[in-house]
Amino acid sequence: MIIILKHSATDAEIEILRRNAIAKSLVPQDISSDGARMIGLAGDLAGIDEDEFLRHDCVDKVVRVKEPYKLAGRRFHPADSVLDIAGRRVGGGNFVVIAGPCSVESEDQILSVARDVKLAGASFLRGGAFKPRTSPYAFTGLGLDGLDLLKIAREKTGLPIVTEIMSAEHLDRFAEDVDVIQIGARNMQNYTLLRQVGSLAKPVLLKRGLSSTIDELLLAAEHVMAGGATDIMLCERGIRTFETATRNTLDLSAVPVLQQKTHLPVIIDPSHATGYWHLVEPMSLAAVAAGADGLIIEVHNQPELALCDGAQSVTPQVFRRIMTRVGRVREAISIDN
Repeated sequence: MIIILKHSATDAEIEILRRNAIAKSLVPQDISSDGARMIGLAGDLAGIDEDEFLRHDCVDKVVRVKEPYKLAGRRFHPADSVLDIAGRRVGGGNFVVIAGPCSVESEDQILSVARDVKLAGASFLRGGAFKPRTSPYAFTGLGLDGLDLLKIAREKTGLPIVTEIMSAEHLDRFAEDVDVIQIGARNMQNYTLLRQVGSLAKPVLLKRGLSSTIDELLLAAEHVMAGGATDIMLCERGIRTFETATRNTLDLSAVPVLQQKTHLPVIIDPSHATGYWHLVEPMSLAAVAAGADGLIIEVHNQPELALCDGAQSVTPQVFRRIMTRVGRVREAISIDN
């Protein structure tokens, strides 16, 4: 629901309106578009009558919004969100690259990769401390020990860390130690966890589920934002289709579709999407050309010995080449515009 205010509306009148909305368990958001002053209302509006707000002298008219995602949608937030995460700006034309190994294996390994990706121009360090695996016998990560190693890598390199949370029992540690909390594809519809992570009010990287629609991804983001978080990055990491040539099918059309529907930055994960290291570079370049706000790429100093997803991990040498070519594509797009 969008409340369009009269030009004569006073701050005092608007404050009374906002308090009335909050009393009904709604979340008011200020909107400014073409000089008009508006307030967007998010929450359970099923039982809310427009007349309850039309009674306020400061209200011109009330418009119902069809989209179920109010906080994540563009209707309430027309301008691109620009996130400021540990001094790194994301979105609104600011491009970032998140890079690092699928899983943290040792201090030497994570430090080596962190130094290499920083030298190549990465903005964030990724690394899995907890790894959701299809097989119960596969390596599932070092757990909190892995998180401690990520903290060491951050201290040594200055790179903010991005890592996935698997359980609410670790919320306190992630709130204290992690710069960007990742919600993996398998947990995209774990709504209880989404709300709990949102309540931490920390930056979140939300990955699209294996078989989830774009609207389902946006509703998952709505859960996180309803919990209290505002700095959300959406991640397209490939969806499950009938195709078997790649690990998943990278939906690059999701970039412009999401950018039409939401103000949140869109990140592409070509590593999980393709499953093969030699496809990471062309899909990275395609993602940049499609207008993505960033990439998340798996990098390992010895992919053949990796304990997790070595086949889709590029070496630091290949990563440097990707970064160079990504820069060229971004420059070409800038010239065309």
